[in-house]
Parts: sequence; C-alpha cells; structure tokens
Amino acid sequence: VLYKESVGTGTPTPVTPEMERVKRNQEICSSVLYKENIGKATPTPVTPEMERVKRNQEIISSVLYKENVGKVTPTPITPEMERVKRNQEIISSVLYRENVGQATPTPVTPEMERVRRNQEQISSVAYREGLGKATPSPVTPEMERVKRNQEQISSVLYKEHMAKGTPTPLTPEMERAKRNQENISSVLYSDSFRKQVQGKAAYVLDTPEMRRVRETQKHISTVKYHEDFEKSKGSFTPVVTDPITERVKKNMQDFSDISYRGIQRRVVEMERKRVDQDQENLTG
Repeated sequence: VLYKESVGTGTPTPVTPEMERVKRNQEICSSVLYKENIGKATPTPVTPEMERVKRNQEIISSVLYKENVGKVTPTPITPEMERVKRNQEIISSVLYRENVGQATPTPVTPEMERVRRNQEQISSVAYREGLGKATPSPVTPEMERVKRNQEQISSVLYKEHMAKGTPTPLTPEMERAKRNQENISSVLYSDSFRKQVQGKAAYVLDTPEMRRVRETQKHISTVKYHEDFEKSKGSFTPVVTDPITERVKKNMQDFSDISYRGIQRRVVEMERKRVDQDQENLTG
C-alpha cells in the first residue's frame, strides 16, 4: 500500500511492435541464461519405494486439501441463472470477434507443407528423447480382478444411462428389403472383382535378389527332405492283415514265381507241342 501511494501518476505509452520484439528477445535471453546456470545432475532411478512415498504424499495432500475446505451452502441453478450464463457466453464471443482484426489469407504452398511435416517429425523425435525409462510392473491376479470389476461397473453405469427404446417388429417387407440389399451388394462385388482382378496376373520382377532367395529356398527344401528321409529310414508302417490282403499277396507271389521260373513259357511250349501232335495224328 505504501509503495503504491508513493508512485505518482504516469503517462501511458502504447505498446509498439518494437517493444514487443525487445520483450520477446529479453524472454529468450532469460531462458538461455537460466539453462546455462543449471549444473549437471545425476539421474536417480525411480524405485518402488519412491513410487510408494509419492502416492502417500498425494493422498495426504488430497486429505489436507479437503480438510481445509469449509462448508458451503449449495444454491440451485435457476432458469434465470442459465439465461445470464448463456448471455455472458454470447457477449464474450462477440467481444472476442470484434477485437480480432482483418487478416490476409495466405495460400498453403508445398514449401509450407514440407516445413510443417518436418516440424511434426522433429517434435515427435524430441518428445521420444524426453521420455525417461520406466520400471515395468507385472500384471498380478489382483490387478486383473480389479480391472474386470471396473469394466463391469462401467458397463452397468453405461446401461443405466441409456434411455429406453421402442422396439420395431421385423416385418416380411423388411426381410425382403434386407435380402435384396445383400443380393445387390453381392452382385456389385462380383462385378467389381471380375472387372479388376479376374483374368489378370500379378507381374513380379525377376530380380537377382529374388532369384537368390528362390535358390536358397530350394536348397533348404532339399536339405529338409533329406533330413526327414534319414529320420524315417529303417522304420515301417504296420498294416492290418485281413483275408483279402492275404489272398492278394498270395496271388502276387504266384505271379512272381511263374515269371521268375519261366513256368509260363514252358506251359506255352508244351501247349504248342500238344497241338502239333494232334495235327500229326489227324493227318497220319
């Protein structure tokens, strides 16, 4: 109060663009000097004990804050208060728009687009660099139970806030329209598929890299085949022996014996000799 009484009346000066520029430069210099005066610190890891102390401090602060809050008398929100609130919002919006001067719109050039994308990438990189290392905590059964309870409570509250709807019967006309829509969608999809995909082959360039990969895959397949063959070599698959299998096996063995011993050839020769002898007996 005494300081304000000793201050005389001054002459207000308008804020010029030059003063704005000097003010911004002073703020930048102050920020640079502040960062230069900060020494190097040793980062300490965030231990579970520190996390526990931090949570306790937050709980204590919340409790003390609520204790210092006195008792108040709630007042109902009347229609008059609602009207005044809406009028204030409208007046604030109008005053804000009146203070906005006229601006000259500038077209968005490709150079501006490139600079904006670079700024977004730089911001993303700087944000990731500023992230510290966190200590992962395992998901315990208790945490899973609490999570499920929260989901169920949220679902119950959501359903309580939902209003009641009027069910509409599913008439035959609605069923017919639904089937027609499905048929139309299927026809359009089939036409689009035939026009765009069907009958057209996907061309892939046969580059040296693809040829190398193809040869490598062939070698791997060959090695895997031989490996499986070596593992299965010497083993057999048992087959159930039934009368039909026994009969076929015996017939095959008989055919093999006839072919191996030449019995079939001897029978043919004997049959020819018998025919010749019968002819001689008839002529003699």
